[in-house]
Amino acid sequence: MRALAMELKAAGMTIVMATHEMQFAREIADEVLFLDDGVVCERGTAEQLFSEPAEPRTREFLARHLA
Repeated sequence: MRALAMELKAAGMTIVMATHEMQFAREIADEVLFLDDGVVCERGTAEQLFSEPAEPRTREFLARHLA
């Protein structure tokens, strides 16, 4: 899946994907929406969201899943 997604991105394809694999999302995403209980909690570039999340819920989730 990772190789295919990278290939599609390189070809300029727009991809909408849901994943719990945070490292993969960080590598491939241009924009990330973090959902909590079905509601968009935070939205931003992958760089911004993974490096400096603004919302406490996003920070909690990433602390558990990127550690």
